Amino acid sequence: MSQNVSDFLLRRLMEWGVRRIFGYPGDGINGIMGALNRKSQELDFVQVRHEEMAAFMACAHAKFTGEVGVCLATSGPGAIHLLNGLYDAKLDHQPVVAIVGQQKRAALGGNYQQEIDLISLFRDVAHEYVHMVTTPMQMRHIVDRAMRIAQAERSVCCIIIPNDIQEMEAEKPGREHGTAHSGTGYEAPRIVPKAEDLRHAADILNAGSKVAMLVGAGALNATRQVLEVADLLGAGIAKALLGKAAVPDELPYVTGSIGLLGTEPSYDMMMECDTLLMVGSSFPYSEFLPEEGQARGVQIDINGRMMSIRYPMEVNLVGDAAETLNQLIPLLKRKENRRWRSDIEEYVRHWWKTMEARAMEPANPINPQRVFWELSQRLPDNCILTCDSGSSANWYARDLKTRQGMMASLSGGLATMGPGVPYAIAAKFAHPDRTAIAMVGDGAMQMNGMNELITIGKYWQRWSNPNLVVMVLNNRDLNQVTWEQRAMEGDPKFPASQDVPNFPYASYAELIGLRGLRVDEPEKIGAAWDYAIHADRPVVLEVISDPDVPPLPPHITFKQARAYASAMLHGDPDSAGIIRQSIKQIFA
Repeated sequence: MSQNVSDFLLRRLMEWGVRRIFGYPGDGINGIMGALNRKSQELDFVQVRHEEMAAFMACAHAKFTGEVGVCLATSGPGAIHLLNGLYDAKLDHQPVVAIVGQQKRAALGGNYQQEIDLISLFRDVAHEYVHMVTTPMQMRHIVDRAMRIAQAERSVCCIIIPNDIQEMEAEKPGREHGTAHSGTGYEAPRIVPKAEDLRHAADILNAGSKVAMLVGAGALNATRQVLEVADLLGAGIAKALLGKAAVPDELPYVTGSIGLLGTEPSYDMMMECDTLLMVGSSFPYSEFLPEEGQARGVQIDINGRMMSIRYPMEVNLVGDAAETLNQLIPLLKRKENRRWRSDIEEYVRHWWKTMEARAMEPANPINPQRVFWELSQRLPDNCILTCDSGSSANWYARDLKTRQGMMASLSGGLATMGPGVPYAIAAKFAHPDRTAIAMVGDGAMQMNGMNELITIGKYWQRWSNPNLVVMVLNNRDLNQVTWEQRAMEGDPKFPASQDVPNFPYASYAELIGLRGLRVDEPEKIGAAWDYAIHADRPVVLEVISDPDVPPLPPHITFKQARAYASAMLHGDPDSAGIIRQSIKQIFA
């Protein structure tokens, strides 16, 4: 039976293992949509509310499955809308393939409606591979190369298909000069460093008396090995945000997150260590790592381009985290003196008491830290956590104790607003039996999260487990930026830019067929979480929270303190509340 190019495209994607495409229709991809209709029993098309959300979901699919995420958009504006979500994938090194339509070839160059130079548009975000199909014979090798390169380079690739090509009859490339004959399949290589480099790294780690580890997303599949190394070296383990689920927070020597959103134990450990082992992380903020020359360094990363750009390492081991650590473990000697480990565990014990005390401080009306603290003790086994950029990320980073088997992610490298809800939706499609919890601020919710509640309403009954919670911190403020204006620039809050309209998020959820729960009393937070996590359908949990509770960094610099004081002296409209809450948090 003959097939057109669009039919062949989908068949080829399925041969690569693709079973789901996130996207939004448009006349620039009508041919592909027709083929999707014909393949609807075998290939799932998830209709989003905006193309940016399709790209976020493709990125999240890659994060939560290890597979290539695929998104689809029409020509012109639809293609443009994909960009932010694709940059999220690019900067977090996730394999995503974007498929976009284009005007008919005969119109190109004629200033036609929706004619965009898509190759130039995508050249940066999909720099490893972006090509336009100009003849049906190309389709096979362009799909094969995009899928293979996305996996091999852990990057974004883009396929551009003019809509006249989509309707043409599929053609097999002829066996002649000037044609390409590609095949499917990709197996990730086993990459380990040279034996002499492993021995050199082991010598450094064995010589250290105060070893600190920093793990990131590259260590997510190396939990056992990371913990074994930490045990041998008597090390503490700090985590970059993308590595939050790499090791459980319940372990007494896991110091938690690092950086501006990090913990005091992580900061103290880095300031006092004499040896640093970094595994699978591109954590960007060098001021939270040891001072140059203070510690000897060993780094493990699959990408040689990421070596020694955050701290000058003595040994750089290019390799897969789990495989490299497996090779390194036999070379390590167990440290008998556990004083350093004991000190770290004491820091961590004290820190968790401090975090509980801060969370339980009264606020007007609800302390946002308490929302996360109450959730932490109620997290279901194997749940999937997503978070948006903003002040919610502070409490996600510090107050939630992840356990082994959980997954967790947010926008790391790009730190964009907006992915919290679409990430959770993609998680439910990938793992419909697991509970997903999205934690977002009202700014991100108004930006695009509310629209994707409609997507949840459209699809939730397909999931074997209906439990999906979207928790919204309703503080009527773009809170993270407000605090950055105060602590970094010394400027008071600018209400015209920072105030967010109040909106009834829980009532809106009820309006579209979901459950909605609004909480404005701290004593009711625990019961609200219990209800939301076990409800018979997805829930929007709206928490009326206090914007004046400060996201205190693990170490307050003189510059930050001076800027904060300047903001207060220059008439911050919320100065009374934030001074009061800052004093409470510091003394807690």
